[in-house]
Amino acid sequence: MTTTFPDQAAGVPPAPVDPAAAQVRASPARWARSLVRGREGDQPWVRPALLTLLTGTALLYIWGLGASGWANAFYSAAAQAGSTSWKAFFFGSSDASNFITVDKPPASLWVTDLSVRIFGLNPWSMLVPQALEGVAAVGVLYATVRRWFSPGAALLAGAVFALTPVAVLMFRFNNPDSLLVLLLVLGAYATVRAVENASTRWIVWAGVFVGFGFLAKMMQTFLVVPAFALTYLLAAPTSFRRRIGQLLLSGAAMILAAGWWVAAVELLPTSSRPYIGGSQNNSILNLIFGYNGFGRLNGNEAGSVGGMGGAGGSRWGATGLTRMFNSEMGGQVSWLIPTALILGVGALALGWRAPRTDRTRAALVLWGGWLVVTGLTLSLAQGIIHPYYTVALAPAIGAVVGIGGTSLWRRRDRLVACLILAAALAATTAWAYVLLNRTPTWHPWLRPLVVILGGAAVVALIFTVVLPAPLARRAAAVLAAVSIVAGVTGPAAYAVDTASVAHSGAIPSAGPAGSGGPGGGGFGGGGRVNGRGGAFGAGAPQGTPPGGTTTQRGTGGLGGGLGTQGGARFGGGAGGIGGLLNAGTPSAALVTALKADAERYTWVAATVGSNSAAGVQLATGEPVMAIGGFNGTDPTPTLAQFQEYVRQGKIHYFIGGGTGMGIGGSQSDSPASAIAAWVQQNFSQATIGGTTVYDLTRTST
Repeated sequence: MTTTFPDQAAGVPPAPVDPAAAQVRASPARWARSLVRGREGDQPWVRPALLTLLTGTALLYIWGLGASGWANAFYSAAAQAGSTSWKAFFFGSSDASNFITVDKPPASLWVTDLSVRIFGLNPWSMLVPQALEGVAAVGVLYATVRRWFSPGAALLAGAVFALTPVAVLMFRFNNPDSLLVLLLVLGAYATVRAVENASTRWIVWAGVFVGFGFLAKMMQTFLVVPAFALTYLLAAPTSFRRRIGQLLLSGAAMILAAGWWVAAVELLPTSSRPYIGGSQNNSILNLIFGYNGFGRLNGNEAGSVGGMGGAGGSRWGATGLTRMFNSEMGGQVSWLIPTALILGVGALALGWRAPRTDRTRAALVLWGGWLVVTGLTLSLAQGIIHPYYTVALAPAIGAVVGIGGTSLWRRRDRLVACLILAAALAATTAWAYVLLNRTPTWHPWLRPLVVILGGAAVVALIFTVVLPAPLARRAAAVLAAVSIVAGVTGPAAYAVDTASVAHSGAIPSAGPAGSGGPGGGGFGGGGRVNGRGGAFGAGAPQGTPPGGTTTQRGTGGLGGGLGTQGGARFGGGAGGIGGLLNAGTPSAALVTALKADAERYTWVAATVGSNSAAGVQLATGEPVMAIGGFNGTDPTPTLAQFQEYVRQGKIHYFIGGGTGMGIGGSQSDSPASAIAAWVQQNFSQATIGGTTVYDLTRTST
């Protein structure tokens, strides 16, 4: 018995599949050969091209990775804690004594924690897991597109994704976004598999992947759900009623995959778990729906450090339909957004009469819906939106360019398809010129090169319509190559620059300095290790772990100090302990003092703000209490709780110079300020290695 499935994307039915023969082909020896040779029926160049793509991606994401040191020390300190305490592992605590969690769910930390447990605490064990997640995401995207489309479409999709500057940045960094993107691409793969034969199993798996993505970065993961659900509802080859039922099952699987950890945290007594960082009432639900949820959309984020306002914008920058193209976001991700929109809409328009289950339309709905919904949300959100969030757009951009471009390319002998391709290529060239012109002194030769290649490809493409068919076919390969090179030259140059520079801090950015984003004059701090701080830029050098660097320069505000509150100094950089957005490197003398008799204390020190605590914790390897969590604004501990910890002898030192207030108003009545004032009034001040400390085991009277 044989079974056939029509390949609607290519319009050519594949050879019949014999189950017995398939079983023979699945033997280990044949599987090993297929790994190198590829699937039967593929041309000889396909598998080597895929292996080249994956190898090149791995080199781009891993080469010189250790130069970034601890990268985001906030998460590195949490990974250190989770590698020594299973309780900290489960909750995502900032310290091994489980005072407070990071302000995100812990799934991405679980991967890093295990790496550190196996390979020890060092920059490579922190950062390589994210790089491998990036390579895996590129591979899964290739496999997803390849199921329905040509190898060329899949390779183009993977290459565009891999070379997106913000993707290079985030897969070389230890933020949660890398795992989030991998899980979302896996969800898309499962959706595609489900659509093929109305598979309940695969659509449930799609829900599981999206649900687990929630445990990486909470509600951002749900932005792909409309596209996944609409694709399955539109194209799955089964009855409408069954499609609805299957989607409900997928939704239930998504809730279970996301909710089991939430339920465990919410149901446990607060006395048996750490404080939920980022929440204002020690509730994971408050974090989900507040600071990390609807607050990102409407700007109502209790505990936020604030942001920069502006005409027509939120506290975190201008909002609107052009946000993805502005100076902060544009160089990160927008290079091929115009291309994707033109190709996607054009391919959909040309195939509007296709059957309901047409795979080209289904794929464009899936990936185009992902791109549009996520892009609009990030563009219009009034709350905290950092430029690196745009990495979630990269797989969708790659897939739409690959699918839409090759679908129209097969029809290029038709004038309409040819004009759509020409318009997309012209838009790509023009927008690349604009983006490159934002850094006019950075490799200025790139701008004319892109214009020459793109312009020549547009003219040649239009002329192919009137050329004799044999001549047009012979010129097709050269024309396609020139078009692709013109399209990816700009983002590839930014990608290589991003990979060649170390990054650190809470808000990194891709591309050369001056191209926008935190490292080049945007609204954030941190960024490139040898870059310039933004409006909130770090005022002190970033912490320098083994393999790190000492070349970071910061010039901004929040990281540089916030004045005084309640008589105690709050500001980044004091004695090298860092600031709001960057950790620092404490002196050897301070490290020695903190490690002395460390086993006698639950926390060797306490300081205001998670980054201030992270630098000290990473240097000493001992738990450090982060008063007030990341921003220093979480209401924990209260003054009474802190006094009780001190009375019980659980904290050795209080370190001055931590960061502890948001922009936009006095926080003199905050718990962090009250604690700092009480410490200053009751304990003697000393200076160790340039850092102000208070020995909490000795009162000043």
